[in-house]
Amino acid sequence: MPQYIAMNRFLVPPENEEAFQRRWLDREVLLKTVPGFISFQFLKGPEKEGGRLYASHTVWASYDAFVGWTQSEQFRQAHAGAGQGKALTAGPPAFEGFTVLQDVSA
Repeated sequence: MPQYIAMNRFLVPPENEEAFQRRWLDREVLLKTVPGFISFQFLKGPEKEGGRLYASHTVWASYDAFVGWTQSEQFRQAHAGAGQGKALTAGPPAFEGFTVLQDVSA
């Protein structure tokens, strides 16, 4: 079964960048406890449309493992505070999911 990559892209206004980064970097990471989890990256991208792009990038053993995460207690715990507090992004995240067709490593 091929690996699956799940990404969320965020556009963050300049005045919210520090708080947005802290929200991600200071949280408890529950992904390691979920079957099929391979890796996670929190990415800072270029400036765009008056803000900065950020992305969360998660690699899963399969699409089914990703779906398992979205239906897990860990997912509910990780997203329990979503929507609470000050909005730090310019709109909702943009989700993109990809099935890995080729993976070349060093």
